[in-house]
Parts: sequence; C-alpha cells; structure tokens
Amino acid sequence: MKPPFASVFLWICVATAGIALFNGRPAMSQTAADPPAAVTDAPLADSNEADSDETEAAVAGEAVEPVAAAIESETAEANSVEPDSDAAVASNWQERVDAFFGDYVVSPIASVIFFDFWTGPWTDSEGVEHSGWLGGSIPFVVAWLLAAGLFLTLRMAFINIRGFWHALRLTAGHYDDPTQPGEVTHFQALSAALSATVGLGNIGGVAVAIGLGGPGATFWMILVGLLGMSTKFAECTLGQLYRTVDERGHVLGGPMRYINSGLTELGLKPLGVALGFIFAVLCIGASFGGGNAYQINQSLAAIRGSVPVIDAYPWIYGLVMSLLVGVVIVGGIRSIGRVAGAIVPFMCAAYMLSALYILITNAGNLPTAVASIFQQAFTMDAGIGGFIGVMVIGIQRAVFSNEAGVGSAPIAHSAAKTDEPVSEGIVALLEPFIDTVLVCTTTALVILVSQAHVDPANAEIIENREGAALTLAAFKAGGHEWFGYLLYVAVVLFAFSTCISWSYYGERCFVQLFGAASSIIYKIIFLIFTFLGSVITATNVLDFSDLMILGMSLPNLLGVFLLSGVVRRALTEYWNKYESGELDRLADEYHAEHDK
Repeated sequence: MKPPFASVFLWICVATAGIALFNGRPAMSQTAADPPAAVTDAPLADSNEADSDETEAAVAGEAVEPVAAAIESETAEANSVEPDSDAAVASNWQERVDAFFGDYVVSPIASVIFFDFWTGPWTDSEGVEHSGWLGGSIPFVVAWLLAAGLFLTLRMAFINIRGFWHALRLTAGHYDDPTQPGEVTHFQALSAALSATVGLGNIGGVAVAIGLGGPGATFWMILVGLLGMSTKFAECTLGQLYRTVDERGHVLGGPMRYINSGLTELGLKPLGVALGFIFAVLCIGASFGGGNAYQINQSLAAIRGSVPVIDAYPWIYGLVMSLLVGVVIVGGIRSIGRVAGAIVPFMCAAYMLSALYILITNAGNLPTAVASIFQQAFTMDAGIGGFIGVMVIGIQRAVFSNEAGVGSAPIAHSAAKTDEPVSEGIVALLEPFIDTVLVCTTTALVILVSQAHVDPANAEIIENREGAALTLAAFKAGGHEWFGYLLYVAVVLFAFSTCISWSYYGERCFVQLFGAASSIIYKIIFLIFTFLGSVITATNVLDFSDLMILGMSLPNLLGVFLLSGVVRRALTEYWNKYESGELDRLADEYHAEHDK
C-alpha cells in the first residue's frame, strides 16, 4: 500500500501541469525580438547545467537579481494587453505563480545549496584589486561534490585509473551476455546516461570557465572530471547491487532504491526511507523541468531566429518534440537505449571531428594553447587570490557538467544486463571522462587556438557569461561559418536526447512512489511539460527545477558515503576475479559456444 503523501504528490503533479498549461498561453504570440525571460537570462544548457546565469552569479559571490525586478518588467508588458482579455488574465496568473516560486521556493532552496562554504581571502575592493581574486566563495554544493570525488577516489584505490582499460573492453561488449538479467547492454546504458550529460551546456560551460578564469581553469576542470569518475563508479555500482527485476524483466534501480534498502541493512531504516523519498521527489521535479521543459525552451531559443515558422508559432516546435519524445519513451529503457545508442555517438563524432579540423588547421597555435592551460593553472602573477579564483572557477564548472554524484546515471545503469554489479560501475566511470575530460578539453583547445576568448568583439559575450555563444564564435573563427549551423542541429539533438533519458529517470522514481501502473500517468504528464517548454515564460519555475537537479546530490551522496564500504568489498571481490583471469575465461567460453 502506497503512503498517503504519495497520492497527494501525484495530484500536485497533475495540477501543476494544468496550471502551467493555462499560464503558458500568452507566450505563443511572442517573437524573437521579445523572447521569454528564461531564454534571455539563461545560456543554452543541458540538464546538468543547472548553473544558469543566476547560479553563476551565486557561485561568484554576486547578488542574484531580485525576482521583483523581473516581475516588474513582465508586469509592464502585461499591462499593455487589454485588461479584460484572456491573455491578460493568464499573464497575471503566470506572474503570480512565478513570483511565488521565486520568493518562497527558489530563494530558500538556493540559499542552502549555494551557501558560501568558504570565502576568498579578500573582501574589500582594494584587496580584490591587488590580489586578483576572481571568485568570492565556494558554494556548499561544489564543496560537497568535490569532497565526494576525493573521498571515493581514495576509498576505491584509484579505480578511475586502474579500471579504465577494463571499462573500454566492457563497453565494447567483450563480456556481454544477453541471458543475464537486465534490459539493455553496457553500451546502451552508457549511451542513455551520456545523452543526459553531454550537450551544448557542457560545451558552453568550458567557454564560461575560460572567459572568467582564463586557460588555467581548464586544468582544474580536467582534474575534477577525473575525480568524478570514481563518484560515478560508486553510485552506479550501488544501483546494480540494490536493483530489483520484476516478472516482466523490467528493472527498478537507482538512489531511491539503494538509499532505502542499503541504509535499512545498516540499521538506519528511517533515514533510508526519508532520503529515498526525498531523492525520488527531487528527481521527478527535475525531470519535468531541467530535464525536459528547460531543454525545449533553450533549444527553441537557439533555432527560432533561423526558422520563421517556429519563430512565429513556437508551439509547433513543442508539439513536434512532444510527439517525437513520446514515440521513444513509450518503449521504455529498451527504446531509449537504442535511440541514445544511435544519437550520442553521432553527436560526439560530428562535434569532435569539427573540433579536430579546427585544431589541425590552426596547429601553429596549438603548442601555445596547451602550454597556457598548465602554466596559468598555477600562476601566482595575480597573487594567491588569482590562483584560487582560477581553481574555483574550473572546479565549479566541472562538478556541474558531468552529473557525477547527482544520482541520475545509476537509474540508467541499473538496467544493464549483467550479474556483476561492479562491472557496470566500471563502465559508468567512462562518462565523466568523455563528458568533461574529452569533450570539454577539446572545446577549450578550440577556443584557445581561435583566440575567441581574447577577441574584443566577444567581450560582451564573456561579460554576460554566454558560454554557448562564445563557443559558437570560436568555431566560426577557427573553422567555417557553416559550423554554426552544425551547432544549431546539435542543440536540437542534445535537447531531444536529454528529454528521453530524463523521462526514464523520472518515470522510475514515479513508479517507486506509486507502483508500476502509474508509469503511463507519468509519461502523459512528462509530454505535457515537453510541450510547455515551448510556451512557458515562468523563469522561477524553470530555475526551481534546475535547483532540484543539484538538490538530488544531497541525499544521494550521503547514501553513497554511508554505503561506500559495501562498494569497496564488492570491488575487491570483483577485481580478484578480473586479475585471476576468471572473467576473461568465462567470456571466452561464452563467445566460443555462441559463435559456432
């Protein structure tokens, strides 16, 4: 029997979708000259890019623009509409809902997640000028995610390094056995998780880091990406260890399972139940907003100026994306895995080949670019404050880029076909490497060799922290004008792939709360929010969903910390099998029998 609060939460989801649908109507008539606030205020971002402009300001220790200021400008626009019209009524309701979320939901949550864990050595303006302090503070969530990476790297004896080659062989299918429990292959699970992390937000993120902290910030992004590999390993191993498989072969796994069951085994059942429920609620909310409506909203902003029909009728884009997403998610993780397995390699290959072309044609600048990354990572020219500032900027961009510690990836990896939980954790450690170390480093080199970060023409872009725009400028400067159109296509594919992956994350949490029969209800609500992403203008509602993504790391990593001993014991047992050759022998026997 499901708890009463679960039923209440279900009705809240339905009511929120209905209210948002009503409130979204006025946005249909907006033009490119008057885009939604969510479009103008936030960079193009993937689900993991919860750090919008407001987030960036909070991280840098700056004051976030009061909600009232944004509300005032929107109210002035609304007042130009006939007071008795349906548009005016809907606009007023939208402003009230948005203001409520800003004052009573977004601000309190942000004050906790972005609590200044540590502030810079200088606070007065003169000290900042002489020290070169670029940061201002380290938010609690950044310290929390970084501490997890350091702790788990040591706790798991540097599995991020010693398990790398084995991870490649696992992903290539050398150890695959279709008869093992699960729904997708190692590669499909990895693709599904990567589709939710690799995106234009990551590409824009490194541009922001370089624009604010210089080339040296790239070094710290790479370092944190390597630490994040250990975090991904631990959480995805737990996802496999505590997953359940029903009579139809459908898998239910992830933090909402291993926090609950794992802490119960440790005699901490009340804490496990509470943290598991909190994570599920946060994940559902994040899937509707940051992993869905926000993606549609931002991808629409990128293409509407180039497509007149969509510019005039943005709801068409939302409708088409809803239909495409619906076709995929109705088939569950098997369908999502197949589609992601096709889209993700294509996206990464197209982007990396374009970047490689730019690096080759600008090879003369490459040695200087590489040297600047390492030299400026430890520069003391601007004093201790300048050094720490560069480090903080690189770290905070990296921890937000790859979702290591957020808890979303374990839901996808739980569905992999394997009877060795640790093997899927080892596959998962490739995600931060691909996402942060590979893609972000390549992006950084493109920006550096093209000199886009020091081009006076891009000064305003850097000042406004428009990372995607800076990356676009770098690709155009270093390559050809048509590279810009390639990124337009990429952002739509990124948005689509992110939506289908996050639909599975949210659906599994929904099923955890309400049972298997509720799956179809969740998918209907999810598709409503997909459409709403093209018409809604409530910026605080969207910011709230982004904060929920970061909030997921709090219960998840607490559970991972407490269960780290379970992971270490499982790793030791598995690694003994691997080093003894037992795993290779079993794999060779299986392939010899089935390849006849």
